[in-house]
Amino acid sequence: MVVVILCFVLLTPRKWFHDQAQANGSTTPNVELLDEDSNDQARTYRMDAKLLPPEKRKSKITPELEREAHDILGANVDDLKGRTFQIERINPVLDESGSIQSYDVTVRR
Repeated sequence: MVVVILCFVLLTPRKWFHDQAQANGSTTPNVELLDEDSNDQARTYRMDAKLLPPEKRKSKITPELEREAHDILGANVDDLKGRTFQIERINPVLDESGSIQSYDVTVRR
């Protein structure tokens, strides 16, 4: 029985378990700082679209999208946690197929 289990563990192809890393090397969606204007107290973050449910990923900016982006930034960016900030602008970033890949979100504190 031990030999059978050992053969199964060593000879089973990895793709059967769907545990391979994604092509871009990152397996979790994220938020990263793109630009900071210290005079204006404005910052631009790139927010991965995967942080939003698929039905809320839109190229037209709505109040609902602004609320979702505000909540995501407030939860994922240490400098914004527990602080008051306002979203000034949201620009969708599209991939080559026209799908929304991420959002560039400018905030003012």
